[in-house]
Amino acid sequence: MKQNLSTAVTMRVRNGFAELRLRLFFVMAFSAISCVLYAEDVPQKPLDVFIVAGQSNSVGFDANPAELTPDEQDSKTMFWFRCGDPPPDEFDVRSDGWMHLQTQPRGNPDTRGVQQRQYGNFHFPDGGFGPEFGFIRTLRKSAPDANLAVIKSSFSGTSLINDWDPTSQDAKGACYRALIEEVSTAVKQAEAQGYACRIRAMIWVQGESDARVDVTETYQSAILEMLASIREELDATELVGLLGVNTRFLAVDDITPGMQAVIAAQEGAAEQSEHCLYVDLDGASLANKVHFDAAGTLEIGRRYAVAWQEWLKQSQPR
Repeated sequence: MKQNLSTAVTMRVRNGFAELRLRLFFVMAFSAISCVLYAEDVPQKPLDVFIVAGQSNSVGFDANPAELTPDEQDSKTMFWFRCGDPPPDEFDVRSDGWMHLQTQPRGNPDTRGVQQRQYGNFHFPDGGFGPEFGFIRTLRKSAPDANLAVIKSSFSGTSLINDWDPTSQDAKGACYRALIEEVSTAVKQAEAQGYACRIRAMIWVQGESDARVDVTETYQSAILEMLASIREELDATELVGLLGVNTRFLAVDDITPGMQAVIAAQEGAAEQSEHCLYVDLDGASLANKVHFDAAGTLEIGRRYAVAWQEWLKQSQPR
């Protein structure tokens, strides 16, 4: 009889645990479904994303951060960056996450003397900034509360043809692959924070390293191919390429024949594609025969923003 009683008690305990586990299962399942439904109901915040890319005038190599006037509006803009000297490597200056719009530090540039094209990331010990400031500050004047983000992936001294080739898996495509990696990672993190990202345009400041008298056709084809590849890989079918270059590179008082060939290529790309614009940067103040200074860097950013705003107006249905 004692054995029968013990068996009965054991069975009741087992049945109780089984019932408890079943109830817990249904509670957890209901909670999981509720979380999914809630997540689907919560609207994502729209985020307009702009890419900044190119060579040293995109980096902002000679833009002294001490000359940048503070603006409290900068804290409203999300910012992700990777820039420095080629190739993309551990010596780059990186945010490694979303921050607010700010100047970039010099970091720890490669001083080993092993690789070519090592310029120190920035000229000034405190780093520098690129056209992102002039661009965003101009947009904020008409849209002070807009959700805006900048993803910067820029490398000094680089050639469109020899460093940004989307078809190459070797060194010729290293900067392109870095850009795709940075933008993809940044967008994923923003989406995890509840944003719905729209990659709107790319501010491209480049061409000095490709300036040769015979480059027009090659450059024009290459920039259109790169933009098409970016749109496809980033699922950004409406991305607008805003193309510009330091027209006074190596001449200051003149425009060299090689630079005229690059300008013609960028203008040709804009004529060939409705999602391209040539932005004339001529006349922005220079630090030397290679780079814009701080004021010039702000000015070119402003010009890119005005070009973008004009493109938006013209693209609206009438």
